[in-house]
Amino acid sequence: MTKEVKIGKITIGGGNKIAVQSMTNTRTADIEKTAEQMLRLEKEGCDIIRVAVLDLSDAQAIKELKKHTSTPIVADIHFDHKLALAAIEYGADKIRINPGNIANEDFLRQIICKAKEKNVCIRIGVNGGSLNKLSEEKYGRGVDALVDSALRYVEFFEKESFFNLVISIKSSSVLKTVEANRILSSKTNYPLHIGVTESGSGQIALTKSAVGIGSLLIDGIGDTIRVSLTDDPVEEVKFAKILLRAIEKDKNFCEVISCPSCGRCCFDLIGTAKQVSDYVKDISKPLKIAVMGCVVNGPGEAREADLGLAGGKGKVVFFKRGEVFSTVEEKDALQKFKEEIDKLR
Repeated sequence: MTKEVKIGKITIGGGNKIAVQSMTNTRTADIEKTAEQMLRLEKEGCDIIRVAVLDLSDAQAIKELKKHTSTPIVADIHFDHKLALAAIEYGADKIRINPGNIANEDFLRQIICKAKEKNVCIRIGVNGGSLNKLSEEKYGRGVDALVDSALRYVEFFEKESFFNLVISIKSSSVLKTVEANRILSSKTNYPLHIGVTESGSGQIALTKSAVGIGSLLIDGIGDTIRVSLTDDPVEEVKFAKILLRAIEKDKNFCEVISCPSCGRCCFDLIGTAKQVSDYVKDISKPLKIAVMGCVVNGPGEAREADLGLAGGKGKVVFFKRGEVFSTVEEKDALQKFKEEIDKLR
């Protein structure tokens, strides 16, 4: 089990809930636009929000942004150690750096000193495009180089008596990401931030993220996740929630199970399943609702459902835990089924 690390009001690691992250794509210094996007992310269930810090105005904006949201803010810093110092000073709950692109070790020590003073967590981030030079010389650009880079940086921080760390190693390759994190998790107990970087957009990006992140989480690896999409950041959070529910890491929701349609189906299974899914989307308690195409597969295959329906020719049966308790006309089925769902809310 990984050690616990506190990021604002959120604690990750140590068996705590897997925290969902995203990153704003507005200019951080634009308080109005960034705050609006943060609130949308927060409403969708984002636990930690990262912002890009390109200059001092971005770092200063963090102080004002914290007035608009209680969600922990992570400052993403590259190259300029002074921006890391400023971001911490203006209230960042965590900073993300790649030590390899900070000019020298003295600058890193300044960051460590300021983070200690403010009790701020640091995420060491390494990806395929930003490896430690010594690691790259020794291992090339593969999995071993990713792991070795991260461990070299961790060793430096530990020598400076800094242990308030989160580690991430990412690649645009699903296989490299999974293999590297499996190795890393066996060599350290720091919380791991996982994701597939530069995964793209659309179905391929969602699939790469589901396979990569999902594989690691099923193995028990990963304390916080970001689904990286070339899209509205809110979509990242939506899919992360779906992913966590699919692998049963989040059980406080209403799951709708439904069978694939086939020639036995005599009613609008597809339309009914979509409408039921939409109706229950805001239920935040562990429930299972079944929408089945016929009585052949209905009550039996969906025996674990708290409530279910199965279509027939002009008729629909309702069942609970595999036991039929009502038969209704197809035209009345959806409304009456919603009334039964409401009894379970």
